[in-house]
Amino acid sequence: MRKLREEELGVLQGSGQGERKSFERVYDYDMYNDLGDPDTSVDLKRPVLGGKEHPFPRRCRTGRPRCDTDPLSEKRGSNIYIPRDEAFSEAKQVAFSAKTVRSALHIIIPTLEAAIIDEDLGFPNFAAVDSLFNEGIKLPSLKNENKGFLKTLLPRLVKAITNTVDDVLRFEAPETMDRDKFFWFKDEEFARQALAGVNPHSIKLVTEWPLKSKLDPKIYGPQDSAITTELVEREMRGLMTIKEAISQKKLFIIDYHDLFLPYVSKVRQIEGTTLYGSRTLLFLTPDGTLWPLAIELTRPPMDGKPQWKQVFTPCWDSTSVWLWRLAKAHVLAHESSYHQLASHWLRTHCATEPYIIAMNRQLSEMHPIYRLLHPHFRYTMDINALAREILINGGGIFEKSFTPGKYSMELGSLAYDLEWQFNLQALPADLINRGMAIEDPTAPHGLKLTIEDYPYANDGLLLWDSMKEWVSDYVNHYYSNPSLIESDQELQAWWEEIRTVGHGDKKDEPWWPVLKTPKDLIEIITTIVWVTSGHHAVVNFGQYTYTGYFPNRPTIARTNMPTEDPSKEAWKTFLKKPEGALLQCFPSQMQATRMMAVMDILSSHSPEEEYIGEKIEPTWAENPVIKAAFERFSGRLMELEGAIDERNANKDLKNRNGAGVVPYELLKPFSPPGVTGKGVPYSISV
Repeated sequence: MRKLREEELGVLQGSGQGERKSFERVYDYDMYNDLGDPDTSVDLKRPVLGGKEHPFPRRCRTGRPRCDTDPLSEKRGSNIYIPRDEAFSEAKQVAFSAKTVRSALHIIIPTLEAAIIDEDLGFPNFAAVDSLFNEGIKLPSLKNENKGFLKTLLPRLVKAITNTVDDVLRFEAPETMDRDKFFWFKDEEFARQALAGVNPHSIKLVTEWPLKSKLDPKIYGPQDSAITTELVEREMRGLMTIKEAISQKKLFIIDYHDLFLPYVSKVRQIEGTTLYGSRTLLFLTPDGTLWPLAIELTRPPMDGKPQWKQVFTPCWDSTSVWLWRLAKAHVLAHESSYHQLASHWLRTHCATEPYIIAMNRQLSEMHPIYRLLHPHFRYTMDINALAREILINGGGIFEKSFTPGKYSMELGSLAYDLEWQFNLQALPADLINRGMAIEDPTAPHGLKLTIEDYPYANDGLLLWDSMKEWVSDYVNHYYSNPSLIESDQELQAWWEEIRTVGHGDKKDEPWWPVLKTPKDLIEIITTIVWVTSGHHAVVNFGQYTYTGYFPNRPTIARTNMPTEDPSKEAWKTFLKKPEGALLQCFPSQMQATRMMAVMDILSSHSPEEEYIGEKIEPTWAENPVIKAAFERFSGRLMELEGAIDERNANKDLKNRNGAGVVPYELLKPFSPPGVTGKGVPYSISV
């Protein structure tokens, strides 16, 4: 057995040489050196992600030859190698695999681009935005086979493609818009989504005052924020002083200032986009909801001009109201970019790939931890390869659609460098780190939430506890003797390789958990399965719900604020028709419809979706102790469904219940197929 195992390891680990073939099962590491395409165009050259300059997790090595014009970059091709065991199973006839997603995007996106000839053309008015859901977009005639494929795969998206002379694509109104057409316009909804939207991971408690940048003032200008004590106390309407608000934990912030500011001058060199560093300050009202107090936008010194910064607040005069709306549009573009590049791609898809590679290189398929983790890793490498092919690549969908443009993945690398820690991927640790909870042994889950009605945290902690109990039952069964953890060579090699190779750019960080006891292993495994299931479900399956009507979460801001170095003519135009200024700032017709189509596709559940706790894995069912533990786990998830329904019906929970408010269901474990805004699959499979 030992000899056979060594031979198998030789196959799985490979030699690190040569180009991989589709029939192989080799798992090896490489940097992200295949996002650019410098041989096609110098404009498509992109830096290597991974290493000292741009730290990043590792991906699976393909071994493709290097580019002719850039020896650091790998040549791109139509197919990206993944080990054959990671591909979507043809035997299962998965209806919504990476292959079919790829095919759908290759049909939909070029068809839209052919229909909307001018890439930069904005929407002339809001009636034109609404027409996407009513009249739709006339498309060039689709081939019958493409039309049939799309209707089968994406009945929602292409339900209005007809057999008349002109094919028409009509988008389905997302639930948010269906419940309240003007939801996106409201300040209370803008704030509510920080707790119950598609990116509830950015909001933090304000613990220090005044607000201050940590960036070098010689490069980026004065560090002090323009959000003053007097301004905040005025916006709090005399309810309390700033000192009282901080001591009573009433002030919160969404802070993209120091992360984005270093890229402002670079991004502004790209035509059709702009960028600021931003801070958004929010106040916790007596009824448990959030109210936005102020938005600060900052431009560093550049082009011979000094630093520019301005604070915008909800106001009562017309000019200030429209400036506030424009400031929100910029912040929402920052939100969309951070959500997609950091909360979604980096923290789930990207961070998980090294776990998968290490598992296959170090754990035998008979190993109990391999059997526990395997369903949580199913199809992730396949969908990640798709992302590198057409989503996150140079000149790809994300670069064309998000504010940072060609610097998008670089910015993701900066977020990894500054923010990513394995120990903080655990939900309880993340909440504590952001000041959204404190440890309290007397409270449910051992945590007391800073904001009691925080739907993501409330539901997430129920799911976290259920998963941790299942993982504890499983680990304690196989490691009844604690000394078995340290003596398990395969297990130790797996964890060592994750830390020193897969996430090798952070190998010397002091926060990496040690792996010496069953308790250590339980925390590590629960963190990983939370990321692949609960965390990913939250950031992925609500995308169309909240971005389907793009004014709610524009992916890009195309114009500067009217108050930044305005010309007389520009200011006059803004005053004459402020709605036009907002529409010009929003994504172009092409950018908006492209992302609406992509979000609809990526927010969909397959008919073959494998939901957490729904069906027992055959290897688990073989052991009566594990089978019983799984049945308890499955029962707890059914209880979670009911608990979420009860919470959504509770009128006192205003962040998930109210007129026009979409119930918070992103962490309900089970779902029918399609775009439902609920359902927690085992793995990151879309």
